[in-house]
Amino acid sequence: MASRAGTVALPQDLVDITALLDAYYDVTPDLSDPAQRVAFGTSGHRGSSLKASFNEGHILAITQAIVEYRAGQGITGPLFLAKDTHGLSEPAQNSALEVLAANGVNVLIDARHGYTPTPALSHAILKYNNEAGPGQPQADGIVVTPSHNPPADGGFKYNPPHGGPADTDATGWIANRANELLENGLRGVKRIPLNDALKADGTGKFDFLSSYVDDLPSVLDLDAIRTAGVRIGADPMGGASVDYWGEIGERHQLDLTVVNPTVDPQWAFMTLDWDEKIRMDCSSPSAMASLIKRMSDSASAGTGAFDVATGNDADADRHGIVTPDGGLMNPNHYLAVAIDYLYRNRTGWNPQSVVGKTLVSSSIIDRVAAGLGRKLVEVPVGFKWFVPGLLSGEGAFGGEESAGASFNKRDGSVWTTDKDGILLALLASEITAVTGKSPSQLYKGLTDQFGAPVYARIDAAATREQKAALGKLSSSDVTATTLAGEEITAKLTEAPGNGASIGGLKVVTENAWFAARPSGTEDVYKIYAESFKGADHLKQVQEEAKALVDGVIS
Repeated sequence: MASRAGTVALPQDLVDITALLDAYYDVTPDLSDPAQRVAFGTSGHRGSSLKASFNEGHILAITQAIVEYRAGQGITGPLFLAKDTHGLSEPAQNSALEVLAANGVNVLIDARHGYTPTPALSHAILKYNNEAGPGQPQADGIVVTPSHNPPADGGFKYNPPHGGPADTDATGWIANRANELLENGLRGVKRIPLNDALKADGTGKFDFLSSYVDDLPSVLDLDAIRTAGVRIGADPMGGASVDYWGEIGERHQLDLTVVNPTVDPQWAFMTLDWDEKIRMDCSSPSAMASLIKRMSDSASAGTGAFDVATGNDADADRHGIVTPDGGLMNPNHYLAVAIDYLYRNRTGWNPQSVVGKTLVSSSIIDRVAAGLGRKLVEVPVGFKWFVPGLLSGEGAFGGEESAGASFNKRDGSVWTTDKDGILLALLASEITAVTGKSPSQLYKGLTDQFGAPVYARIDAAATREQKAALGKLSSSDVTATTLAGEEITAKLTEAPGNGASIGGLKVVTENAWFAARPSGTEDVYKIYAESFKGADHLKQVQEEAKALVDGVIS
């Protein structure tokens, strides 16, 4: 743990916003450097103008590529365009609008000139397309956000008409075309001045906030929260949910306090993450230190200011849950509680709907699903894999270990097909209201029934060649038969839920597992591991996992 982790940022930790914005417009990427080319990860293209990886040229090229992609797919409805609170988000949104308007795309931007959470964009796309009906022009969207990444970063994500993250076929085509446009000096990019784009006939306004907030009773039992008088403390963490939380409390008459309404592109109020960087990760005890302390202090003083406190990252697609008795919950623990509660209490859901999780999420979810008599569907990392199930109702819940999840409306129809941190945060209050217990108390009950897992993720050094080898492994490459004293029961390079490549390796025993995946941005691979036999056994699993992986990729 870094010595200043969990302490408030100092002046030397803050990004120079003027330099950041100047670099956005002035720096031209060197396309001979792979790090400066357009590359879509699981959540869009990300980078920093200061590293020549997120600059005006990138956004102009990506947007033109999206225009051409949607034309090729026959997508002719409006494109919803949204941004979060990162310093690079507004200039990138402006650049995108200049290209979209020049190409005659009908664009809808926020009616309040404010910030828009990723789930509100997904909700808007789905609502529009549902109301338009089959055979009518379909909408899609762009959200400008690097999620929880540091203040110097920017991000650009495309959501097609299904409302969720674009799949690799789409992002691969868009990235290739964008790099081609960059290589040609942006010839082929149509663009008009921003003022003209704002006045264009095809540029309109949309009230993302009202569309989302007013529809919340369809997905949550807000009456139960209100009647029980659950006291909620919501921390937007300087992100796009800042105006949403206040409106949620006011419109639905909840006992809700917006803990910190500050928006600052430097995030000077943040406590530093584990590596002494400013990062709006609401699943990190270090980044959430101020909210955790506030909850702890009020509990110790007997004042009990909040029954549930929550945090969201910058685009509000992630959730952090803080309880008086348990502090910040591990995301895996909360997912298990949410699944157990929802599948027992959502009577309008398809009784055959499955439980969706990523393969690096805790195995206590497997045991909870079995206890519910529900089929578990385990997919690779990336929320896009949950989209079909959420749309059809066959997979009414999808969640991943990084504190991202969404679930269907109370009648079983789709709510969002992207992660919704606001939804999961409010669910904690519904759970408290209906059960009379905190989510952390309910998790203790699950461990009494199913066992208490110990979970951790570590990074191990790897060259680019070794990472490539890890991504191409087959199960036959692993000759080991035991792991940490237990017989290996599965060696997976494809997700059991859908047969898709996991881009790495997962090894499973009766009481433990590990998964190894190459990092997309650093010279490391990540080892996720879990044991139901305690911390010492987990350490043994981690050590043997590293030795096993190093042995097959070296």
